Amino acid sequence: MRPRRILVPLGVAAVIAAGALVARGIGGGAAPDGDGPDGLPPATATVTTTDLTQTVQVPGVLGYGTPVELPAKSDGGTLTWIAAPGSVVGQGQPVYAVDGEPVVLIHGTVPPYRTLEPGVTGPDVAQLESALAALGYTGFKVDDEYHGSTADAVEEWQDDLGVEETGTVGTDEIVVAAADIRVAVPALVPGATLGGNAPVLTYTGTTPVVVVGLDPAQQHLVAPGTAATVLLPDGTSAAATVSAVSPVATAVDTGDPATSSAVIDVTLALADPAVAGALDSAPVDVGLVAAEVQGVLAVPVGALVALAEGGYAVQVVDGADTEFVPVETGMFASGLVEVSGAGIEDGTVVGVPA
Repeated sequence: MRPRRILVPLGVAAVIAAGALVARGIGGGAAPDGDGPDGLPPATATVTTTDLTQTVQVPGVLGYGTPVELPAKSDGGTLTWIAAPGSVVGQGQPVYAVDGEPVVLIHGTVPPYRTLEPGVTGPDVAQLESALAALGYTGFKVDDEYHGSTADAVEEWQDDLGVEETGTVGTDEIVVAAADIRVAVPALVPGATLGGNAPVLTYTGTTPVVVVGLDPAQQHLVAPGTAATVLLPDGTSAAATVSAVSPVATAVDTGDPATSSAVIDVTLALADPAVAGALDSAPVDVGLVAAEVQGVLAVPVGALVALAEGGYAVQVVDGADTEFVPVETGMFASGLVEVSGAGIEDGTVVGVPA
């Protein structure tokens, strides 16, 4: 004789993935909790084919990225002007002024380390010439050699800036950054004396980003190009993509050596930077995909019924008839659970609590 399956109340919550599962159950041949006298469940749901995604929430900060110090290359001199916090400085524009002379931003990666003048060669020369060309100056060839024609273009540039036309560029006349910058915090105020390579200000990029200090144990969740969801302070969600992952972990100062920890900085680019609005800095939550499955059969978690011998079943409803069908469960996510079993297919109707 085939043994009869006994359905019993689970009675406890099993915390799985995104939520707590409390399975229904029956015992002693009775109908599951909430079933009517005709044995039909109080409500039904349909098995659907869908994609399921489990996410983990990690805290982050919406802002403009980690500030970078901008050291002064002038040994002496008085700071007479500095760009305001939050202002954006583009190529060819002054970042600050020393003794009334502007110190101008150019794009590049080679920091100023020598005077650029006729006869010198190198990537810093090509960098300056590229900047001059981008600013509309002509009459020279963009290469790594500082010719007389380069000096002529520099003199024209200096004339437009209102400074002495020397045809040479000193280390204290320019600052170099990979792109336009946004002034974060001035380190000095007008009237200060420069020297010692001390920072004048800190700056960031010009586009809002999200930075997460990720536990190294979760590093497998991210890589450049990984999609994420950012929960903004106003309660709305915004799409984002991981743009950079630090290759090293940095220590977090907790004030207690016994509880010290480390994090990996992860930078995310917003799909629409405009969603940041006027926020300069704000805490956010970032949803990262921990696991996902595609094209699976799923039912509401409440459709599961615990079996006395272990495992789960669903109550299949066919008109006025019902049958408890054992199922294998897979991923739990967003109130749904992946299921498979004999006769379970897309469109199958199952019982759920009211």
